[in-house]
Amino acid sequence: MSDQIERVSSTAGQFPLQAHHPVNTYPKILTYLHSFEPGGVERVALRLCAEWSRLGMDCPVAMGRIDGPQGATAPGLRYLVAPRPFFSTAHFETLWMMGWLLWVIRREKPDLIFCPGNSYTIVAVVMKLLLRSACPPIVAKISNDLERTDIPQPVRGLYRTWCRVQGCLIDHFVGLAEPMRREIAEAMRIAFAKVSIINDPALSAKELSLLHAAGTEARSSRPSGRRFLAAGRCVAQKNFALLIEAFHEGSGSDDILIIVGDGPERPNLEKQIVQRGLQERILLAGHQQDMWRWFARGDIFLLSSNYEGVPAVVIEALACGMPVIATECSVSIRSLLAHQRDGSIVPVRDRSKLAKAIRAASPCSDSIFRGPAVAAQFCVARSGPEYLALFRGVLAEARKPKLQGLRSRPRIDSLHQLILNTPSATFSNVSPAVGDESVAPKELPV
Repeated sequence: MSDQIERVSSTAGQFPLQAHHPVNTYPKILTYLHSFEPGGVERVALRLCAEWSRLGMDCPVAMGRIDGPQGATAPGLRYLVAPRPFFSTAHFETLWMMGWLLWVIRREKPDLIFCPGNSYTIVAVVMKLLLRSACPPIVAKISNDLERTDIPQPVRGLYRTWCRVQGCLIDHFVGLAEPMRREIAEAMRIAFAKVSIINDPALSAKELSLLHAAGTEARSSRPSGRRFLAAGRCVAQKNFALLIEAFHEGSGSDDILIIVGDGPERPNLEKQIVQRGLQERILLAGHQQDMWRWFARGDIFLLSSNYEGVPAVVIEALACGMPVIATECSVSIRSLLAHQRDGSIVPVRDRSKLAKAIRAASPCSDSIFRGPAVAAQFCVARSGPEYLALFRGVLAEARKPKLQGLRSRPRIDSLHQLILNTPSATFSNVSPAVGDESVAPKELPV
C-alpha cells in the first residue's frame, strides 16, 4: 500500500503527486480517519471511498497515522498521512487530527468533507469554527445511537447540548436506517430536510455472497450443541462482560461461544472466563479480517451492546440467514430484525433477560429465508451512488446565493444560546411524521 500513501515532506511541505490518481475530478470529497485500527466506522468509510473512487471521484483520505490492519481493505485510495513525530499521537489523536485536517483542507481545497461517524464530529465542528465561511460543506454520518442512555443524567444534558451545536454548524446529516431520521432531527434540532437516510454499506457484493455460502455451510454441519457467535471491539460499549455472564447462566453444557474482536477490555474478559470456568466453552478469537469464515462456525448471533447505530455485524448475521439475539441498543434494531421475527430483542444491560433468550434460542428461524434479502439492502454498490447524489445536492444548496440580510444558520458567536439551553421561538416541539417536511422544525432565526 506504500505507493498509494502521500506523506508531507518536512522541508518542502508538499505532497508528492501521483499520476495515476485524477486530481481535478469533480467533486473532490475529503474523508478523514485517525488510523487503520479495527473499527466499523473506519471499515465502512474506506469501503465507501473505494466505491466513490471506482465511480470516478477524487476522494483523498486524510490519515492521522497508518497504524492498524484495515489499510489493506482499500489499497488503491490516495491517503494523505501526517508526518510521523518522534512520539505516539494515539493518546491525543483527535487534537492531532484537528491540526492535520486544517492543513489538508487548505492544501487540497476539497469541494466537500465527509465526516464518517459520531466520534469524528468534534473535528468537523472545530473546522467550521476555525475556517468559518472558507470551510467546505460538511456531511456527517451518524453511526451510533443519539439517545445514549448509558451516559449519567447530568452529563447527558451536556451531551444533548453538544448535539444541538452540531446541528447548528454541520451542513447535512446521514442516518443509517429510516428510524434514525426522527432521532437525528430532534437531537440536533434541525429540519427534516437536513437529514438523509442511506442504508449503511456494511457489505460488498462479494461479502454478501460469501456470507450466504457461510450460512449454508453452518447449517449443513451442525453439531450436538449450539454455537453462539459475537463480534466487535472489546470495549465497554459492546458489554461482552454482560454477555459472558448471560451465556454462563443461559447456555447448555454442549453450547459454545466465540467472540471475534480485540481491544482494551480483552484481559478483563479473559479473567472473567477463567473465574467462571468457561475456558473450554468460550473462545476469544481476536481481530479477524474474513468474518465470513467465522460465521460459517455459528448458529445464533449475539449482540450485547449498550448503544449502536445500525450494527454491521447484525447485517452480516442476517446475510448468513442466522437468527439474532440483540439488546435494544438502537432505534433501528426492531426494523432490522423485522420486529423480532428474525430474532429476539432484550433490554440493554439486562443479564437475566439476555440469559433467558439464550436458553430459549433455536438455530432454526425464518431469517434463513428473509435475512439475505434484508442484508442485500446494505451493499456498498447501492449506497455509494446514493451518497454521491446527496453530495451533489448539498453542494448545489451551498452554492445558492443567500438573500441579503438572511443566513442559513445562526452565527457562530450566538452559540451561547444553545449552551444556555434556550429554546428557539420558532422550533416546534411537535414531531412531524417521517418525511413530512411541510411541518418539520424550522431552522433557528437570525
